Amino acid sequence: MISSSESPFLSIILPVHNEENRLPVTLEQVHQFIVSRDFSSEVLIIENGSSDRSLEIALDFCKNHPAFSVYHEDSRGKGLAVRSGMLKALGQYRIFCDVDFSMPVEEIMRFLPPQQQNADVVIGSREAPGAVRYNEPAYRHFIGRVFNAMVRIAVLPGLQDSQCGFKLFTARCADDVFRKQTLNGMSFDVEVLFIARRLGYSIVEVPVPWYFNSDSRVKLIDDSLRMALDLLIIRRNAIRGVYGPACR
Repeated sequence: MISSSESPFLSIILPVHNEENRLPVTLEQVHQFIVSRDFSSEVLIIENGSSDRSLEIALDFCKNHPAFSVYHEDSRGKGLAVRSGMLKALGQYRIFCDVDFSMPVEEIMRFLPPQQQNADVVIGSREAPGAVRYNEPAYRHFIGRVFNAMVRIAVLPGLQDSQCGFKLFTARCADDVFRKQTLNGMSFDVEVLFIARRLGYSIVEVPVPWYFNSDSRVKLIDDSLRMALDLLIIRRNAIRGVYGPACR
């Protein structure tokens, strides 16, 4: 249970769009995870633009699970949902997670103290030493590496995996960074990491075990082209001062 007089230690943000099939299992897995820990947690389900029963399922689950809350956004976009959740969250640490949990939920502990100390942003990495990919087709891995090479060249030199769907921020960093986020689509990950680094926050990559899900919503060609254009938007925003001055 979360005491009303103090902030929870951890906030878990779940962006949800048309996830009626996966959502019941995921919510139960997250519930089992938080009740087995000795720190306080809250879970924010951000349902946005679904045309299925995702919102109904989330609302029904929250009735009997007080650590869970659900919010509805009319518009679509994973970036919009994550920004909404990050700015609504009260946790000292705030992590957003893909609903398919291609990284097992227990691995969230890798992102938190004491395993991570003094990091403002901790991101799951499928490329850091010690990471393992399971059952991923070679062509998807290749396309992902091509896009990440573009990201490193254009905006985020040194980061090996900007697109893994599990990223944790301290409360201060989240409040600072997500208020400056402008992209609502798939490239929001790159933008918020760029903003965080620009503002002087530290970013750490942690290796994770990652299981390929054949039901992935990513459209390789269309999404890759859109995301490539978004890299130019990020560069343009930085030049125009949209994100504020860079930390010296």
